[in-house]
Amino acid sequence: MKAFKDLDPLLHSQLRLAVISLLIGIESAEFVFIKEKTGATAGNLSVQIDKLSKAEYIEVTKSFQGKKPVTTCQITPKGIDAFEAYVKTLKQYIGD
Repeated sequence: MKAFKDLDPLLHSQLRLAVISLLIGIESAEFVFIKEKTGATAGNLSVQIDKLSKAEYIEVTKSFQGKKPVTTCQITPKGIDAFEAYVKTLKQYIGD
Protein backbone atom coordinates (compact mmCIF):
# COMPACT_ATOMS: atom_id res chain seq x y z
CA MET A 1 0.00 0.00 0.00
CA LYS A 2 1.35 3.42 -1.01
CA ALA A 3 1.57 6.02 1.74
CA PHE A 4 0.36 9.46 0.79
CA LYS A 5 1.93 12.57 2.27
CA ASP A 6 -0.43 15.09 3.81
CA LEU A 7 -1.40 18.04 1.66
CA ASP A 8 -0.77 21.45 3.19
CA PRO A 9 -4.15 22.23 4.81
CA LEU A 10 -3.58 25.95 4.33
CA LEU A 11 -3.30 25.53 0.56
CA HIS A 12 -5.98 22.85 0.36
CA SER A 13 -8.65 25.55 0.49
CA GLN A 14 -9.82 26.36 -3.04
CA LEU A 15 -9.67 30.13 -2.58
CA ARG A 16 -6.28 30.20 -0.82
CA LEU A 17 -4.86 27.89 -3.51
CA ALA A 18 -6.29 30.22 -6.19
CA VAL A 19 -4.66 33.26 -4.55
CA ILE A 20 -1.26 31.54 -4.31
CA SER A 21 -1.59 30.23 -7.88
CA LEU A 22 -2.23 33.76 -9.15
CA LEU A 23 0.66 35.25 -7.20
CA ILE A 24 3.19 32.56 -8.13
CA GLY A 25 3.39 33.90 -11.67
CA ILE A 26 3.36 37.65 -11.06
CA GLU A 27 5.36 40.08 -8.96
CA SER A 28 2.36 41.36 -7.01
CA ALA A 29 -1.37 41.90 -7.36
CA GLU A 30 -3.90 44.30 -5.93
CA PHE A 31 -6.82 43.00 -3.89
CA VAL A 32 -9.32 44.09 -6.55
CA PHE A 33 -7.46 42.11 -9.26
CA ILE A 34 -7.39 38.98 -7.08
CA LYS A 35 -11.07 39.43 -6.24
CA GLU A 36 -11.97 39.70 -9.94
CA LYS A 37 -9.87 36.68 -10.93
CA THR A 38 -11.14 34.42 -8.14
CA GLY A 39 -14.75 35.56 -8.12
CA ALA A 40 -14.63 35.67 -4.32
CA THR A 41 -16.53 38.08 -2.15
CA ALA A 42 -14.46 40.86 -0.60
CA GLY A 43 -15.11 39.57 2.92
CA ASN A 44 -14.14 35.95 2.21
CA LEU A 45 -11.08 36.99 0.22
CA SER A 46 -9.97 39.30 3.01
CA VAL A 47 -10.17 36.45 5.55
CA GLN A 48 -8.23 34.06 3.31
CA ILE A 49 -5.54 36.64 2.53
CA ASP A 50 -5.16 37.24 6.26
CA LYS A 51 -4.62 33.50 6.84
CA LEU A 52 -1.99 33.35 4.09
CA SER A 53 -0.30 36.45 5.49
CA LYS A 54 -0.21 35.07 9.05
CA ALA A 55 1.42 31.89 7.69
CA GLU A 56 3.96 34.15 5.93
CA TYR A 57 3.00 32.68 2.52
CA ILE A 58 2.23 36.17 1.22
CA GLU A 59 3.14 39.71 2.15
CA VAL A 60 0.36 42.28 2.30
CA THR A 61 1.04 45.98 1.78
CA LYS A 62 -1.57 48.65 2.41
CA SER A 63 -1.19 52.06 0.82
CA PHE A 64 -3.23 54.87 -0.65
CA GLN A 65 -3.69 56.11 -4.22
CA GLY A 66 -4.96 59.58 -3.48
CA LYS A 67 -7.63 58.96 -0.86
CA LYS A 68 -8.37 55.42 -2.04
CA PRO A 69 -6.92 52.55 0.05
CA VAL A 70 -5.03 49.92 -1.96
CA THR A 71 -4.08 46.46 -0.69
CA THR A 72 -1.32 44.68 -2.59
CA CYS A 73 -0.29 41.05 -2.13
CA GLN A 74 3.01 39.41 -3.01
CA ILE A 75 4.05 35.78 -2.56
CA THR A 76 7.01 35.18 -0.24
CA PRO A 77 9.83 32.64 -0.63
CA LYS A 78 8.06 30.56 2.07
CA GLY A 79 4.86 30.72 0.01
CA ILE A 80 6.69 29.62 -3.14
CA ASP A 81 8.22 26.66 -1.29
CA ALA A 82 4.82 25.70 0.16
CA PHE A 83 3.15 25.91 -3.27
CA GLU A 84 5.87 23.82 -4.92
CA ALA A 85 5.66 21.19 -2.17
CA TYR A 86 1.86 21.13 -2.49
CA VAL A 87 2.04 20.58 -6.25
CA LYS A 88 4.70 17.87 -5.82
CA THR A 89 2.57 16.04 -3.26
CA LEU A 90 -0.55 16.40 -5.42
CA LYS A 91 1.33 14.86 -8.35
CA GLN A 92 2.13 11.88 -6.15
CA TYR A 93 -1.59 11.47 -5.47
CA ILE A 94 -2.42 11.36 -9.16
CA GLY A 95 0.58 9.23 -10.08
CA ASP A 96 2.30 11.82 -12.27
